[in-house]
Amino acid sequence: MNASSVNVIHAVWLDPFSPIDATDRAQLDAAGISLETVSTLGDLTLALRRAHVLVIRLGDSAELLQEVQTLIAQLGHTVPVLCRVDRRRMEVAVDAMRLGALHVLSADEWSAEAWQGAVKGLNAPELKTKSYVFVDPISQHLLALAQRVAQTDVTALLVGPTGAGKEVLARVLHESSPRAKAPFVALNCAAMPEHLIEDMLFGHEKGAFTGALKEHKGLFEQAHGGTIFLDEIGEMPMNLQAKLLRVLQEKKLNRLGGEGTIDLDVRVIAATNKDLKLAIEQREFREDLYFRISTFRLRIQPLKDRPGDIVPLVAQSLARHVKGGLPFTVTPEAQMLLQSYPWPGNVRELENVVQRAVVLSGGRTISPAHLMFDDAAMDEQAMPSMATAWPQNVAQAPATPVPAPTYDSQPEPTFIAAPMAPIQMREEHAAPVNLDTAVKASELQVIMAAIQSTDSRMEAAAKLGISPRTLRYKLAQMRTRGMTEGASA
Repeated sequence: MNASSVNVIHAVWLDPFSPIDATDRAQLDAAGISLETVSTLGDLTLALRRAHVLVIRLGDSAELLQEVQTLIAQLGHTVPVLCRVDRRRMEVAVDAMRLGALHVLSADEWSAEAWQGAVKGLNAPELKTKSYVFVDPISQHLLALAQRVAQTDVTALLVGPTGAGKEVLARVLHESSPRAKAPFVALNCAAMPEHLIEDMLFGHEKGAFTGALKEHKGLFEQAHGGTIFLDEIGEMPMNLQAKLLRVLQEKKLNRLGGEGTIDLDVRVIAATNKDLKLAIEQREFREDLYFRISTFRLRIQPLKDRPGDIVPLVAQSLARHVKGGLPFTVTPEAQMLLQSYPWPGNVRELENVVQRAVVLSGGRTISPAHLMFDDAAMDEQAMPSMATAWPQNVAQAPATPVPAPTYDSQPEPTFIAAPMAPIQMREEHAAPVNLDTAVKASELQVIMAAIQSTDSRMEAAAKLGISPRTLRYKLAQMRTRGMTEGASA
């Protein structure tokens, strides 16, 4: 197949071991893949804006993949990564797939057929990708644990505040499990009247009640072979809790008005923002059901306690609003303000703020003036004070572009998950100022100003609008980057 019969994919090529020769490049051209080779950090940072896919060569480990994923996330991109690995390094290939690589090819594979299969679904100029953000170290730990739990069929209970992303984690559990190709069915137990929840879950036979003109399969039957997600299970009425417990124990159900039993093959994931143990004491939740659904508990932290996820989540949310043309950009000042806000409404509130910013911007650049928070005090006080804290050189730094992914009917999940460490690459000339470095340097100045103007770290954190734990995390992260705070810990 020649290049004229396929969509041309623009690939950024990074191989720290050997350059690609003309013959191999011609092979990829025949597969419809145009290459842009890079060798420095500065070149890669600029090239990512134009890339449909990034191709990297791995050596004895998948460390370079992690570093590249960090860079992609910090820049707000959602570029899929394809890895080339030596045939003798099968363990590296396995690690690369576990870390979310789009595909892994042998380093000596050049056939057009193999490469066409590897980039299948990347229809330029639109990317068929689906991504979940797990950039902060706390989120990375949660992702690793969730992927282990996903390989078993145990019932999982997801615990965390409203809007923190419990349904996203439930989908990660499903899509990382052997049931990934079967249905994922969700029900919010707090959003339906009691009599409708029972019908929704268990279904009914024809004639079971007035208006039941035909049989109806409930969500448990619809999820056969897959996963059912019961959100806000703490709001389920007590009488339905008893019926749910019986279904979970026997793995069978009876439809309303039915006499026969129906066998079930379903994995159950439940979620709640309530303290179920307190609900048990108050006789609002059954203790036996609690122990049935909480075989494995996964706790999702509030967004303010995982600050490394904030900018990538903003980029992901902005990308959904791109309907063609230029992507949105987020100024360094706006990024800093977003990271400083405490996010009481978590990810759900972040998405609302992004939507408002898109409306208010009237263009493609998001600045602090376009950020309207639910906390009125933050709008009136924090934003002006933060805006005056920017050095001139940082205010003139380039904004971060956000590409626009689209979503296929059954896309493979991409986990934006990598330790927050700087990428190490061979450089042939001085790279331009790194955007993340500029933002972090400015962030340090703002943090130190708050510390120096208050009597304690707790007061400084309150002044910055972040938790003391987040402040400690930011200071520790700055020390690892070689930034000195000039004050005692």
